[in-house]
Amino acid sequence: MTKLEQIEKSVAELSPEELKAFAAWFEALRADLWDKQIEADAKAGRLDKLAEQALAEHRAGRTRPL
Repeated sequence: MTKLEQIEKSVAELSPEELKAFAAWFEALRADLWDKQIEADAKAGRLDKLAEQALAEHRAGRTRPL
């Protein structure tokens, strides 16, 4: 049995309360990983082109207030 299969089996056996706690933990983990990826992308300059495009659109008056 693979590690993933073991995890799937364990999650399937959780009680409703445990599943709720696991889901909250997993969502927080995913959010943290996403934040770290965005931070790494920003530091590496991978978001610079998108930021410049957004600023150019704003300067050209093609944006609206939120």
